[in-house]
Amino acid sequence: MPTFPSAVLRTVPAELAARYEESGWWTDETLGDLLERGLSGAGDVPFRVHSDVRPWAGTFADVERVARRLAAGLRERGVGPGDVVVMQLPNWMEAAAVFWASAFLGAVAVPVVHFYGPKEVAYIIGATRPKAFFAAERFGRQEFRPDLCEQVPVVGVVGRDFGELLADEPMRGVIPVSAGSPALIAFTSGTTRDPKGVVHSHRTLGYETRQLAASYPPDRGRQFTVAPVGHFIGMVNAFLIPVLDGSPVHLGDTWNPAQALALMRGQGLTVGGGAAYYMTSLLDHPECTPEHIARLKYAGLGGAAVPSAVTTRLESLGISVFRAYGSTEHPSVTCTPYDGPAAKRMHTDGLPLPGVEVRLAEDGEILTRGPDLCLGYTDPELTRAAFDADGWYRTGDIGTVDADGWLTVTDRKADVIIRGGENISALEVEEILLGLPGVAEAAVVGVPDPRLGERAAAVLRMRDGWQAPGLAELRLHLERAGLARQKWPERIHAVDDFPRTPSGKVKKFALRSRIATPLR
Repeated sequence: MPTFPSAVLRTVPAELAARYEESGWWTDETLGDLLERGLSGAGDVPFRVHSDVRPWAGTFADVERVARRLAAGLRERGVGPGDVVVMQLPNWMEAAAVFWASAFLGAVAVPVVHFYGPKEVAYIIGATRPKAFFAAERFGRQEFRPDLCEQVPVVGVVGRDFGELLADEPMRGVIPVSAGSPALIAFTSGTTRDPKGVVHSHRTLGYETRQLAASYPPDRGRQFTVAPVGHFIGMVNAFLIPVLDGSPVHLGDTWNPAQALALMRGQGLTVGGGAAYYMTSLLDHPECTPEHIARLKYAGLGGAAVPSAVTTRLESLGISVFRAYGSTEHPSVTCTPYDGPAAKRMHTDGLPLPGVEVRLAEDGEILTRGPDLCLGYTDPELTRAAFDADGWYRTGDIGTVDADGWLTVTDRKADVIIRGGENISALEVEEILLGLPGVAEAAVVGVPDPRLGERAAAVLRMRDGWQAPGLAELRLHLERAGLARQKWPERIHAVDDFPRTPSGKVKKFALRSRIATPLR
């Protein structure tokens, strides 16, 4: 059983569970079983990390041996089925080893994006009560903070003592657990102050892995993967799908368009999409040539707003766009087939995937349910608010469905800004901004950005006699508060008052309209 309260998990209606099992969408295979089966025939497949600070080259068999030695070492230290393993690691080999080891043990993996600051990490550790915690000694601006994990029994720091946790002999086999039990908790910023812990089972993750792999073009080429493995979907793409289909792994620990272009030319890699920013930054780079563009056969876009100007540009260059809609809670709701009609691929978010149901509430909110829908949240109040008794999930997004059944997401009810695929909770940032001297009220909204989809802007009402802070002062304040840099507002607006509803609430949509000029 998980060490976090099991009462947070929702009950899947019996008729839905039966349908998912009868259709083969849910199986008794755990993530450990999936990995063991896939790795048994893919030992020679290359696994590479393209990094300036921690490059690595080997095979799946090499990574599996490290993972199994780690699993044995963790087992010796009391980590077993249902225990929580938190990992805040960049796209390095050790991240794969920790995730695979957790799966072999039947433990619950908790990936954390490497740029989360001490505020978010402390909350996640408190919410999940892990038996083990893994981090990098240093990466970019982040350094390991031992004070954050003083109560965690087992701690491994890559670059310091990670190797000391590896047993001499690797663990054999997989520890059996129920396929319906928790396998992963993915934390994502939302409309609440703290990150939301989304709980997935072996069944929901296994189905997501299989259906996501099936939606990709078979001739997509060897992928260069830079989406953070601390993200739910980044981890699935880097550490599960390649094992399922025997494709090589090429990881990058930072997004550097020049590096990506060099790898495309020198090693024949390609970039398959993600947030629109990945594609636009490649195309806009001065070193991008027609030879590079010829390698970009497909662009699977999602995770953030997808401007029509971007999809039109990609198609005009001969790059086939296909879009997807989902969330950490329900990862793959709809997808446009990579070989579908161009107008649908470019301007809608696709058709429901197998097993997925979509309907619109009276106010246009998108409601979904399906085999890859999560079990709930670590916060029981969030679980009760988001799911109904019939298994429907309230996405917080607004959409339309055309006569052919294709979904288009038009707006978000949830007050979230999506910057290059990263969710930013406006409320979380607003609360910290209120600690600045002279700030009476603060609102954070998204403004359009041609590369990242959106960036955050701070709108401040100052007390009488006070001037709005400059960006340097604002950033220093947010850094001291421990807020991840990606969440910092990049524009400041001072207002005498906010547009308000009759009850006094700030009209965020009116603010967004007022300052909607794209940042450049």
